[in-house]
Amino acid sequence: MKKASYLIVFFISLFFTSCEEVVDVELDTAPPKLVIEAAITWQKGTPGNQQIIKLTTTTGYFQNVIPTVSGAVVSIKNSKNEQFNFIESPKKGQYVCTTFKPEIEENYTLTVVSGGNTYTASEILKSVAPITRLEQNNEGGITRKDIEVKAFYTDPGDAENYYLFKYTYSSKVTSTFYASEDKFYQGNEIFSSSDDDELKPGDQVEIVHYGISKSYYNYMNILVSIAGNNSGGPFQAPPATVKGNIINTTDKPNYPLGYFSLTETDSKKYTIE
Repeated sequence: MKKASYLIVFFISLFFTSCEEVVDVELDTAPPKLVIEAAITWQKGTPGNQQIIKLTTTTGYFQNVIPTVSGAVVSIKNSKNEQFNFIESPKKGQYVCTTFKPEIEENYTLTVVSGGNTYTASEILKSVAPITRLEQNNEGGITRKDIEVKAFYTDPGDAENYYLFKYTYSSKVTSTFYASEDKFYQGNEIFSSSDDDELKPGDQVEIVHYGISKSYYNYMNILVSIAGNNSGGPFQAPPATVKGNIINTTDKPNYPLGYFSLTETDSKKYTIE
């Protein structure tokens, strides 16, 4: 009987020892792709002259550092043929323009020359309806016990409008995003709302509304769905190969990741009471 007990202990120890064995997983690494973060945002009531475009590349799954891209030539032109040059800053991979001129419904064309390839995209700067008021609801959520913040705005009734909403919470590291179209509320007052069911008095919430194009709305719906609505944001490197509106005119199959967007924004901050 004692001998049987020793055998049981021996086999159990073998089992746990084998469980601690390190297994190396070999993952296929695809060639790096250029990632162009060209989100031009114009906050209501500001000049909007300073804008930043970031260039990086994709990297291996287990790599902690995202490679930046230096030495590129980056510019944007409007329909009047005015060119706005983006100069690389001391922070590698960031290209800055201090003379940009934002204009609602103006058509802009982005050009990036890097690594012997030329990348281009065109987009229209879209307006956003202003946030008119904020409202706190202490009976929100499924349980009717969660604190909820609503940001109201009145949608213009004379055109199709598309929106992106961003909520940032002082108690969380990441922000949440979701997109909306005015198909069912055109011309009416409507609201965006928070989605944090752990809000408590004293927490701060920052709300940003973006006016976006229909094509960017479609892109964001895909991106937010893949990211699970809890990523670092749509202006960072995509979590999967989602093709944006930027074309490689030199080598078309070798398209970059990212999206060239131009949006007017309105934002508010609120402290939970």
